[in-house]
Amino acid sequence: MQYKQLIAFALLLAPMAPSLLYAETLSKAAPSSSDRMDWWRDAKFGMFVHWGIYSVTGGEYKGQKLPNSAEWMMARGKIPVAEYERYAGRFNPTSFDADAFVKLAKDAGMKYLVITAKHHDGFSMFDSDSNDFNVVDSTPFQRDIMKELSVACQNQGIRFGFYYSQAQDWRHPGGFGNGWDKSIRRVSNDTYVDEKAVPEVRQLLTEYGPIAIFWWDTPRRMTRESFDKLHSLTGLQPNTITNDRLGDDYPGDYKTFERHIPKDAPGAADWEVCMPISGSWGYKRSDTDFKSATTLIRNLADIASKGGNYLLNVSPTGEGTLLPQAVERLEEIGEWMRTNGDSIYGTTASPLGQLEWGRCTMRRGAGGARLYLHIFDWPTDGQLLIPGLKTVVDKAYLLDGGDPVDVGVEDQVLTLGLPLQAPSTINSVVVLETRGNLKVEPQGATARPDGSLVLTAGKAFLHNNEGAPAIRIQRHGKVQNLGYWKDAQAWVEWSVNIEQPGKYDVCAELATGEGDSQFEIGVPGKMVATTAAETGSYHKYANRRLGTISIDSAGNHQLQIKPLPGGWTPVNLRQVELRPVAQQ
Repeated sequence: MQYKQLIAFALLLAPMAPSLLYAETLSKAAPSSSDRMDWWRDAKFGMFVHWGIYSVTGGEYKGQKLPNSAEWMMARGKIPVAEYERYAGRFNPTSFDADAFVKLAKDAGMKYLVITAKHHDGFSMFDSDSNDFNVVDSTPFQRDIMKELSVACQNQGIRFGFYYSQAQDWRHPGGFGNGWDKSIRRVSNDTYVDEKAVPEVRQLLTEYGPIAIFWWDTPRRMTRESFDKLHSLTGLQPNTITNDRLGDDYPGDYKTFERHIPKDAPGAADWEVCMPISGSWGYKRSDTDFKSATTLIRNLADIASKGGNYLLNVSPTGEGTLLPQAVERLEEIGEWMRTNGDSIYGTTASPLGQLEWGRCTMRRGAGGARLYLHIFDWPTDGQLLIPGLKTVVDKAYLLDGGDPVDVGVEDQVLTLGLPLQAPSTINSVVVLETRGNLKVEPQGATARPDGSLVLTAGKAFLHNNEGAPAIRIQRHGKVQNLGYWKDAQAWVEWSVNIEQPGKYDVCAELATGEGDSQFEIGVPGKMVATTAAETGSYHKYANRRLGTISIDSAGNHQLQIKPLPGGWTPVNLRQVELRPVAQQ
């Protein structure tokens, strides 16, 4: 280790010009952003891995289960640096097999893998030349996990990337984030960047093969000079793409959403949702709240339907393996992807609006488009309505098996005649091959001659919470309703275009079976508390006037219904009506 320290020290003192030291680039010109992003846009699905020495604790400290994700345990437990360093001596994941790990990702249908090279705790999961607190020098394992994964990914055709916490470092005296260990003799953050972050990022981009993605995290109050030094290093590999978390003035190549899926396609051209497969990013012994395969597969379809990518996180244990629940979920996703992958890879966002039965992805061709209908709720009567689509459909068939599907028109709405048995209980895909330019009529609130607006259940956006019972769109004959609304933290909203601002009476067709239900309704900033009287059962619907709301401007607004804590009982909801109040 002394040799490494001497080399690192010599590099810091070397009289190199800043342009050479911090702006190294390969002689080959960098490809355009669009060219670099092509593979990523087609990939759609990747694996995120949070792993570090904290995994040996299972997220527990001195017999206490620490809150939040396990990789934050040093901060949550306010563990002194000297004490935390001792966990490295227990980190010996002898069951880790890089080839098997990458194969699991590949078999799940994932096209790229991003792993934490250094998280906020300051521990380097590679053979760092500038930090002896690393997996080779400080643990009995003494193997470079990042190098093994890089080789395995190259051998199996998986793109490889690094996560790196560039600002927070709870061990280095110049890193941000550690306000509890008073024994640390502080230095500037610029010193940390020069001594550790810059050398490590340079090493990761020069000694670990092709790096497809560099995933920055938690930008803090770094100086412009430090930001520039780190940003320029990505030029060492011109094909490397980056996310948007280096700093405010460094948008990267794509936008990151953490733990939640945006309700609509965001303005950013390229974006990604990162989400843990359970509750914690890092391994936590008490975290058994694994998302179901149904949720994960539908999340993937939902994100792809809006033009985004899904980066699904797994958390290896201190032994170097994944829990059986995680393996099982990945295998179930892989089974679905082997049949239905064409509906995800290389697709673009849906041209259709909110669909009551599922989602849609699209692939354009020379003479038309191929629409992939992801049907979450298979119609019991075999009739699937495709609202708004006015393009000629030449062919319709099940993606699983290729059986043809009947196409017709009912009440000027394209209708598919489906078999009574769904190919998948999770997400069945029907393919529509269309001819010519796509013609889609926007779907929104239904306007009546008297100026009232009707918002149906099928056009609502559902804000469900991870791990909680989910609101669903149910269908009885041709009538839909929102049902299973058991979670008082879940809520719904509709996008509605208001031509005439003013006051509106709000009425709803609903059913309640467990007493009166209290909630608030309105547009953001102008919510009104109300109570819906019990109707007698969840199958007995009644029209209820819920109150009067004010909408002060014309244009698009979001009408929301949110349960009131302590007063909410489940409600089945068919539709909401906004009736303009006559002006005096």
